[in-house]
Amino acid sequence: MSEIIEAIILGVIQGLTEFLPVSSSGHLEIGKVLLQDDSLDEQSMLMTVSLHAATALSTIVIFWKDIWEIITRAIVKVGDEQRSFIAKIIVSMIPAAFIGIFFDDLIESFFSRNLLLVGCMLIVTGLILFVADRAKHTTKSVGFKEAIIVGIAQAIAILPGISRSGATISTAVLLGVDREKSARFSFLMVVPLIFGKMAKDLLDGSFQSYGSSYLPLVIGFACAFFSGLAACTLMISIVKRSQLKYFSYYCFAVAIIAIIYSLR
Repeated sequence: MSEIIEAIILGVIQGLTEFLPVSSSGHLEIGKVLLQDDSLDEQSMLMTVSLHAATALSTIVIFWKDIWEIITRAIVKVGDEQRSFIAKIIVSMIPAAFIGIFFDDLIESFFSRNLLLVGCMLIVTGLILFVADRAKHTTKSVGFKEAIIVGIAQAIAILPGISRSGATISTAVLLGVDREKSARFSFLMVVPLIFGKMAKDLLDGSFQSYGSSYLPLVIGFACAFFSGLAACTLMISIVKRSQLKYFSYYCFAVAIIAIIYSLR
């Protein structure tokens, strides 16, 4: 299949699934198998990182008022709660940043179109979502303890098949945090990590190994960005209405299909 068409399909998959608790990385791996993607593991990983960067950018667009307010108020007002929020974001990044820096090669090995791994991890995602859907509604905000625990959940969600948004939002909800606040914190905490990963790959020269044409990366990026804009807004609304259990059913169904396909 044409690299351009493949990039469009993968971009849309990333955009639609990044903010829904169904594991965008897992769906990308499934998509690569179905599209018979035969790129090298490093090139496959670069496409995945680029698509995640696109949805991180769509997060910035959706939450630009929140982000701007956090930055400006943190600078102007000493001791303001926005500074505390920034500190919590930084704390939540530590586990995933540690894993990404010291275990980069191991992480890359997980993105080798292993559908059995993806299927098993989707089952884990489904179980987490099913349990979180039954949690009581509260008005609690994210504290430093919750930020650390949610950060650990984000680090575990590096595995393809475990939804990052699903794991972090569900963990926060199970810790008693308000559902909408959990979703906003989840979406904002990943932005620095994604762009940090992009910067690391650029400095390492990893993108130079992608090939002679960067057009598939650019097209995939654009598709992921625009589809991500719609999905991000939708996810906030869904979490507020507490419909996570339906996503757990979806994860179970896709997991079974992926496992059966991998064992053929």
